[in-house]
Amino acid sequence: MRYTSLGSGSEGNALVVEAREGTSVTRVMIDCGFGLREVERRLLGRGIEPSSLDGILVTHEHGDHIGGVFRLARRHGIPVHLTTGTRAAVAARIPEGMTAICCDSHTAFSIGGLRVQPFPVPHDAREPVQYVLDDGQWRLGVLTDLGEGTPHVHRTLSGCDALVLECNHCPDMLARSDYPVSLKYRIAGRYGHLSNAAAAEILRVVDRSRLKFLHAAHLSKTNNVPELARAALAPILGWQPGEIGVADQDTGFDWVDLGR
Repeated sequence: MRYTSLGSGSEGNALVVEAREGTSVTRVMIDCGFGLREVERRLLGRGIEPSSLDGILVTHEHGDHIGGVFRLARRHGIPVHLTTGTRAAVAARIPEGMTAICCDSHTAFSIGGLRVQPFPVPHDAREPVQYVLDDGQWRLGVLTDLGEGTPHVHRTLSGCDALVLECNHCPDMLARSDYPVSLKYRIAGRYGHLSNAAAAEILRVVDRSRLKFLHAAHLSKTNNVPELARAALAPILGWQPGEIGVADQDTGFDWVDLGR
């Protein structure tokens, strides 16, 4: 099992997870906030034919996560999985005849060799979820776009081998920014985005006994820098800051093989 980010931030998000068993390969994408040509370029840059995707998992309806989903899905015949609330929020944008499958925010389902566990998160969207994926041996947790951790979030992410974890902002940088006051409150609120410290607190609470890889994601270009995110997370793990990866907006990060 391996995973790669095609880019992460307010201008677009996409993550690809791949599981192999013998000659069988399952590939799914979590979110697609990039335009069609751009996401195809990024996929091919990782050695992925867009038509080889077995599904797109949508977290919620905000444009930086869903903006390119339906164009990519329609062009390449890829099924889209999303919650009932998210589907209702974007119903007018779903092309006729496209496969859009509603999932329950608490019920696991399978796509090929991958088991997908959605879980609800507090965020200012219709029915937002995040995902844990496993192939029977390795577990990857993906957690972006939420305002705070919850007991259910903590339980679901415990025991993962790898985490992609939102570190959206530094509160001091956000407070000093020229953002409107209302936007500052939204970002820092319970249904907004995780600060570096809030991400570190989630990491502190979850069971980290199997954790091998950690990537900070969804960093604000205006209100955060990778050094601050790494500095917040590293002490929790007893790692050096350089051991923590960062998914940036332009390049994401390259393939990470959980079996290595």
